Amino acid sequence: MTSHPDTGPRSTLLLLGICAMTFVVYLDTSITPVALPDIVGDVGGGGTAAQWILDAYTLAFACLLLAGGVLGDRLGARRIMLTGALVFTLASIVCAAAPSIGLLVAARALQGVAAAALVPLSVAALSTHIRQPRARARAIGLWGGTAGVALAVGPLLGGVLVTATSWRALFWINIPICLVGFWCLRASLRRDRVGSGQRMDLPGQLLFIAAGCGATLALIEGPHRGWSSPLILGCAGAAAAAIAAFTLWENRTSTPLLPRGLLRIPEVAVACSVNFLGLFGLYGVLFVLTLYFQRDLGLSPLHTGLRFLPLFGMLGIASLTAASVARRLGTRPTMLTGLALIGTGLVGLVTIELSAPPAVYLGALGLLGAGIPLSGGVVAIAAMANAVQETTMGAASGAMNTFRQFGAVFGVAVAALLSPPSPTTAVTHLSATFLVAATGATLGAVLTAFTLRPKPPAAQTKAEPESIHSATR
Repeated sequence: MTSHPDTGPRSTLLLLGICAMTFVVYLDTSITPVALPDIVGDVGGGGTAAQWILDAYTLAFACLLLAGGVLGDRLGARRIMLTGALVFTLASIVCAAAPSIGLLVAARALQGVAAAALVPLSVAALSTHIRQPRARARAIGLWGGTAGVALAVGPLLGGVLVTATSWRALFWINIPICLVGFWCLRASLRRDRVGSGQRMDLPGQLLFIAAGCGATLALIEGPHRGWSSPLILGCAGAAAAAIAAFTLWENRTSTPLLPRGLLRIPEVAVACSVNFLGLFGLYGVLFVLTLYFQRDLGLSPLHTGLRFLPLFGMLGIASLTAASVARRLGTRPTMLTGLALIGTGLVGLVTIELSAPPAVYLGALGLLGAGIPLSGGVVAIAAMANAVQETTMGAASGAMNTFRQFGAVFGVAVAALLSPPSPTTAVTHLSATFLVAATGATLGAVLTAFTLRPKPPAAQTKAEPESIHSATR
């Protein structure tokens, strides 16, 4: 990708376009849950509809994230990002107008495909277009803050829109933002030289998709269709076979999705594990509490969004400050602090009666929200900085983000399995979901404590800019 001066209208348009598309990509992960009962009540879909509305998006996102950067190298980042922005816009229109659950889920999956094309190339575009380190660091910090703010405002904005109009407004609101993002990207991204990048590992990508889809389908539909049904057994078997075939293929092909041995690097393994476990807990809690608040307690979408405000408000604040905290404390202490906050918040939810006044448990939700960015995201990327070469940092960051999205996918599926919704009550055994998520946070803390060697804050500060600007290619 051709670079150009770090200042001026073109760079401003580039940053505005990338932040606009980043905002809608992450907004659509947090704005939808508060509207699930309204959506299912309108378009139907049975007992698993709510799970598929969330997981269709995150599953497509997770399965294709690794391929996004490779496609950018092969076909040109400008072409892929503009196509992703256009597809996300069209998919949002279909979501808003969908008359049935099947079309809505398909359109959500298409949104995930577009997100997988946009996210891996966003930071890469900033890095290659803005060469001056300080200007680049500011731009990437704004990019990371935009994602955190989008997650933070989603539940409250969703509650306001559903209460004032209908659930369809959640997707119509994407359209003007996407159009602004598309125009800015089209005006600012330079044309690339294409065809010299890494070849696409199509067999590996297809096996990866088969494994992810098979496992997710089995987890979501198993409790409803029966674990011994031919469909569920077939999906589970296909997922296991696909994982085995994927492993064998990746060890033989000359163009693997991930560089060989990458996940055997301790720092990379820890970053991937911590991000998986953090998003697993966040989305599991978000799913079961949304249904509990609205079906059991009879709260409106707006009041549900307000109850999540401490969670996502602290998530937004921590996202904006995580990099500076890591510079002061070091990445390992920051990650351990974040995991401790996640675990404390989840244990607090176990011990608190959720029908109590909101003030009683809002603190626990706030701790969970603060812990997610401090344990993962740019902090985890910084933890990998001194362990991998600069040429493989993009692949390592891509792997971490893939694990992050799969954490969200399986968090929703497992939460519904442990705390199953029913027609008469929202969820049962809420504490089971909280305990499993808290156990995951504890496991992440143990892995971090025993695997990551303490590094002086000065070393973290030196490594962090390179690690962050290489993120997700």
